[in-house]
Amino acid sequence: MSNSNKRKRLEAALSGNEPDRVPVALWRHWPGDDQDAQALAAAHLKWQQDYDWDVLKVGPASSYSVVDWGVQDRWVGHIEGTREYTHRPIQQAEDWAKLQPLDPSKGMLATQLETLRLVKESVGDTVPILTTVFAPLSQAKHLADNEPMLTHLRREPELFRQGQETIIESTLRFIEAAKKIGIDGIFYAVQHARYPLLSRDEYETWGRPFDLQILNAVQDLWLNMVHLHSTDVMFDLVAEYPVQLLNWHDRETGISLSDGLQQFNGAASGGIDHWTLHQESPENTIAEAKDAMEQVNGRRLLLGTGCVAMTTTPLRNIRALRESVGR
Repeated sequence: MSNSNKRKRLEAALSGNEPDRVPVALWRHWPGDDQDAQALAAAHLKWQQDYDWDVLKVGPASSYSVVDWGVQDRWVGHIEGTREYTHRPIQQAEDWAKLQPLDPSKGMLATQLETLRLVKESVGDTVPILTTVFAPLSQAKHLADNEPMLTHLRREPELFRQGQETIIESTLRFIEAAKKIGIDGIFYAVQHARYPLLSRDEYETWGRPFDLQILNAVQDLWLNMVHLHSTDVMFDLVAEYPVQLLNWHDRETGISLSDGLQQFNGAASGGIDHWTLHQESPENTIAEAKDAMEQVNGRRLLLGTGCVAMTTTPLRNIRALRESVGR
């Protein structure tokens, strides 16, 4: 299957036309492998070889963008593949002002770019590639933990803003380097557009402007996706973002695919609850896939989960989901 066919299929889905079949993709974390470029690339290439996804979202450790500022973490067996943070460099508000922009040719950022290069070199144009980018607030959470970060945001806004601006500069540098490798878009993870973490006014001040700054920098790419994490989300705010795909927990938020697409102009990514996919047998996964495709009449959909597939998901369930759309 050539990228031209996958791209044609995705472009039909994005524009609201009927594709030859509904595009499908899953992504997950790769604990342990995500610390090494060759291992992480190999994991993704095997994942793509096994299932022939329509999009290959390259999934780093959630800490990849902040390790070079001194974050320390380890994997202790979480089934989502996420890592436990053992040291965070931001201990007080003044530390935000001390952050310096990172050089993407060094450290863990360079490891992630090398992963992208190896994947791109191997798959060429056979499948669109997305690189994962965490929103500045998410990176700040990784640097300081949520509660201290929110305290600094509210009590020391000027110091916190300095940190955010440094994070944005580093993120934009990374994106520019990734573009040179030939990515097709970014997978932009938004984790703080939700109640009660932030009020709507706070997200309008501390989330949205920085999100748009980063998304405006990728308007030359054709396949950008926002992941809106968790429940109780500020869906309408994020639905205005200038991206082609919006991925959210449609089975858990009470905002169905069809509801979401009334607010968002692009295509939805989702339809399957990642906990449903994680069950012992695939019957419920197949039922959700069928329901998802019916909700949107087979259009404007990239079928998959509302969040990462668990590392312990039964392979027969993954195969069943992939086969549910046809070859």
